[in-house]
Amino acid sequence: MRIAVFPGSFDPITLGHLDIAKRALPLFDKIIIAVGENANKKYMFPLEQRLSWIERTFKTHNKITCDSYTGLTTEYCRQQNARFILRGLRNPADFEFEKAVAQANRKLYPEIETVFLLTASGLSFISSSIARDVIRHGGDYKQFVPEAVTIHPG
Repeated sequence: MRIAVFPGSFDPITLGHLDIAKRALPLFDKIIIAVGENANKKYMFPLEQRLSWIERTFKTHNKITCDSYTGLTTEYCRQQNARFILRGLRNPADFEFEKAVAQANRKLYPEIETVFLLTASGLSFISSSIARDVIRHGGDYKQFVPEAVTIHPG
């Protein structure tokens, strides 16, 4: 079984993430969208909220599940019997960063392959950081995130 882990903070999930996951469906038997938790990082949205948005976004896709984890992504992959890490690339800077991470992951878990997909050109400017900034300032965030992401003021 070809299992891929799509790791990230998904704070919040964006249309770019949605694009990558949907386009990866034909490549894998199962995709686990894995929300990594880093105790040293400040998140705008609680883990439960991020997981809920992901579950609702992919509720009609039976090959996609979501989960959370702490620690090394490679260790999580081992626990899930996943031999692939799925990553999206928006620009050359993403590639340079992701290449270094993929090479380190390969050292830690030689059986794993990192698969990169280019984000659709019309979505390549979208990041969770941009979505958070728009949300923080009361802008129209809906054009950057899936329908399931709803923010209630106050």
